[in-house]
Amino acid sequence: MRLLKFFTKDDGSASLEFITAGMLLLIPLVYLVVAVGAVQGATLATEGAARQAARVYVESPDQSTAVKRAQQAIDFALADYGLNSKQADVTITCSASCLEPESLVSIGVGVKVVMPLVPAVLNLDQAAVVPVSSQASQVVSRFHGAR
Repeated sequence: MRLLKFFTKDDGSASLEFITAGMLLLIPLVYLVVAVGAVQGATLATEGAARQAARVYVESPDQSTAVKRAQQAIDFALADYGLNSKQADVTITCSASCLEPESLVSIGVGVKVVMPLVPAVLNLDQAAVVPVSSQASQVVSRFHGAR
């Protein structure tokens, strides 16, 4: 009887256990949401940057203007999500001459997302990086340059 009484005794420590268990589960969950949000934002930024850059590239009248407009589109799209466009890796490939009618232009944009709240001690901030990249392709109009 004494043993049964020992196990059914309430000491009022349930709130302490709830707070401790809640914090042990809640803090990693909040960090996971913030980290996934950072990666998702970078994914949306690179996808939009690549798509818009490819669109403005194939509509440009000449090569130098096309590169300039594509870079402006990439800068704007990445800045909209708070990313530094100077650290982005941009690749432009063409199936033929880049602005030749009916040629395929592909633009790739890649960024490295540093995980939030990672300290710079022992270069941990450089190790906790997620690379994100996107690519978009557009075909130059067959009427490009015909005026």
